[in-house]
This record gives sequence, structure tokens and C-alpha cells, in this order.
Amino acid sequence: MRSILTVLLAFAAGVLLATWWPGPPAMPSRVGHPAPVPASMDPDATPDSEAAVESWPSQAPTPEQVLYAQPRMMRDALARLGPRVPGKPNLYLLAFAGDGGEDVFRNEAEYAAQLFAQRFGASAHSLVLENNPATLATRPLASWSNLETALEGLGRTMQPDQDILLLYLTSHGDEEHNLLLDMDPLPLDQIGASDLAGILAMHPFKWKVVVVNACYSGGFIPPLSGPGTLVLTAARADRSSFGCGSDSDITYFGKAWLVDALNRTDNFADAFKRASGEIGRWEQQDKLTPSEPQIDIGSGIAAQLALWRKGITPGPAVPFRPASPAGNASAATPR
Repeated sequence: MRSILTVLLAFAAGVLLATWWPGPPAMPSRVGHPAPVPASMDPDATPDSEAAVESWPSQAPTPEQVLYAQPRMMRDALARLGPRVPGKPNLYLLAFAGDGGEDVFRNEAEYAAQLFAQRFGASAHSLVLENNPATLATRPLASWSNLETALEGLGRTMQPDQDILLLYLTSHGDEEHNLLLDMDPLPLDQIGASDLAGILAMHPFKWKVVVVNACYSGGFIPPLSGPGTLVLTAARADRSSFGCGSDSDITYFGKAWLVDALNRTDNFADAFKRASGEIGRWEQQDKLTPSEPQIDIGSGIAAQLALWRKGITPGPAVPFRPASPAGNASAATPR
């Protein structure tokens, strides 16, 4: 009952604040990607949706506490970024795990941060946003608002004409090219391909690597591609990718690109080529429709990444140990 009341109170406070506060400058419209209605406020709520509220982890902060903690958690996360290494390009990883219903996305975001910190040295910095019941008190949510806050903070920290933003997004994707952001019963807005392009366009990052690990993620390439941008996706626009689900520790693309390829090379495009071949072999072995990962290399970004690589000496391979181990069943669930 307390969970239901706190969601109602948080929603009411938000409505009152929205009617009184003039708000920040105009942002990309969220029309068409509404937040899901919390079960506690849905007059047609089913027993299953009510159960989603009641299943909120008992040891976690309440939903209201989680919502109101986000500004502080974002400030703290940004403050923990290591100092920028002067005189050379630095790389800033922003790992974003959207679906709190499956641990596989948390595992990838946590591993990506660990990999870059241990393998690529002091000029690689990591920030993690994730939706997961186990990290509600320790990691900021992977939400539209926190993504904007993170990018704004990174924009103040980075040298925008020299440093490289690496945005790694992992979640479920749909045929309309939207990423699922979910941490029931919190009402989170979903992010579509054009939304993400609009959000990034508001920030002065000259050099970007955007990795979208989700089904149908090839649909993100048209709005994101451009000069200074490398876009990698786990599938083409009309295909599923594989490896999520409660029985998986890591997705096909996450294992192939992060674990297997980037532990062998520091070249992101070469790692993509290795990963694509490996994924193809797994899919053929499992008799799956090929996902066909996609790549788009904008002008200038390859040279800037090469300049970053000149300033690092890669460390040893970083073993993958899932933060939340899964079962041993097949990992071929489409995403």
C-alpha cells in the first residue's frame, strides 16, 4: 500500500510543479512516446499490473524516494568522473541500460564501464545509467531526463572539439525504432530514434560513437548519422537481435563486441567487423534469422578515434563476470 501511495504522491507533486514552474528551454518533443501509466493510477489495472507495484524490491528506496533522489544521484555520478587527461583526446563512455525487467542489460552496462576503465586507461571515463531493482540506490535511472542531464554534465567536462562521446544503449527495441525504458511502476518516457537524435543535437559533441544494442536498431542510423559520428547497431532496421531474456547473462552483440572483440582490439570499427562475423556464426548454428548488425562511419570520426588510440596502451583482457548471473537456458531470445 505504501508503494501505491508514494507513486500517487509523486505524480501529484509533478503535476503541481509542472503547472507552476516555467521550466527549462525547449527540448525535443516527447509527444508520441508517452510514459506508461503506473498500475496504481490505471482504473483498468489488472491483478498482474497491481502485482508489479507490490513486487517493488522491499530493501530498495520507495518509488517516491527513487524519483526525488535522481538529481542528487546524477550530481554525484558526474562528480565521480576521473580528471580529464590534458593534451590528448579523452573518451567518455555513457552506458545506458533501459529495461529494468531483465538483468542482462545491467550486466552489459556494468561490464562496459569496467572494460573501458581497466583496459583503456585514464583517458577513458565512464558513467552508468541503468534501470534495475538491485541498483535503485546506487545508480541513476536510465531515463530520458537523466540522459539529458548526463549529456549536459559531460558537455561541461569534455573538450567538445577534441574529446569523444561513446553512448552505449542496451534494451529492447520495437519495429517503430523505440527503445524500452522500464522500471515498474515508475512512469518513464520511451526514446525513439528521432528523439535520440534531437537530444544529442542539443549538445556540442563534435565526435560521437553511438552504439544501439536492441532489436530493429538499424532504424536509428538515418537520424543519427552525420559528420563526426560512428553509429553501430546490433541489427538492421527490420531484424531482431538476440541474447536477452531472464536466462541470459549478456546479449549476442554485447558479448561479441564488448567481451570478445574489444578485448582483442581498441579499434571500434575492427571490433564491429569481428563481432558481426561471430554473431553470424552463432545465429547460423542456432538456426536464427540473421540480425545483420549495421555500421555507419561519418567523416572525420575514424581519424579522431585513431588519435585517441595513439595516446593509450591497452591493458590486459577484462573477464566478463555478470553482476546478476542468469540461468543456463538458451540465450537466443529475440529482443
